[in-house]
Amino acid sequence: MSTILITGATSGLGRYVAFELVRSGHTVLAHGRDPGRTGRLVEELRSEGRAEGFLADLASLAQVRDLGARVAEAHPGLDVLINNAGAGAGSPGSGREVSADGHELRLAVNYLAPVALTRALLPTLTANTPSRIVNVGSVGQEPVALDDPEFTHGYAGFAAYCRAKFALAAHTFSLAEELANTEVAVNVLHPATFMDTAMVREGGVAPWSTVADGAPGVLALATQDMGTGRFFDGTSPARAHEETYDRDVQKRLATLTDQLLAL
Repeated sequence: MSTILITGATSGLGRYVAFELVRSGHTVLAHGRDPGRTGRLVEELRSEGRAEGFLADLASLAQVRDLGARVAEAHPGLDVLINNAGAGAGSPGSGREVSADGHELRLAVNYLAPVALTRALLPTLTANTPSRIVNVGSVGQEPVALDDPEFTHGYAGFAAYCRAKFALAAHTFSLAEELANTEVAVNVLHPATFMDTAMVREGGVAPWSTVADGAPGVLALATQDMGTGRFFDGTSPARAHEETYDRDVQKRLATLTDQLLAL
């Protein structure tokens, strides 16, 4: 059985997946931002199996890195990371927001945070192979404007969300190549379209599917050998935005990412 860290576990898809994993006998490290909600979740999970809570605000890179350090120290046997937490498009008409570090919020939470957390935990995951990194992405993808990565011009919430998910997919593919000989698998998936979550409802969208519809893809990638460097739509292999596979795009994005994480 695996030790699995899942970010954004207090609601929506993350919560559903956490219970499924605990019931299957895995040890779940449940990340949340709110102490009360995270504590209550862990109590509920422990009634079914092994679980521990970890607090962090993923809109702060310092807190993301601290989360990685705390998890690595407390659970040196960690072998699965599920980067599930996300910020949606925001409520209709809401303007551009920034993170604690001054980054555009969707980029910070949906892209920079998973990249920073993955880097912090990579030594642990590499020590516990075969191990897995599951990035919860979206079929909604739009190329990042490399000349305006922080989306300071013509901002739109849904476009910001799609740009961050594009970046996450491209990062997944280049990281998989980097880790090709390590037995650390890294994949990205679109769990289901417009699931019934707070994020979707806040965006003013009537849900099309349930979190139960989105869970099988995440669970499969977390617990089964599904290859590496792949994009899935649910449990089915699919294609991400064509430009995410472009080596030049990946390299330029990696350079930009290093700059943004160093700020």
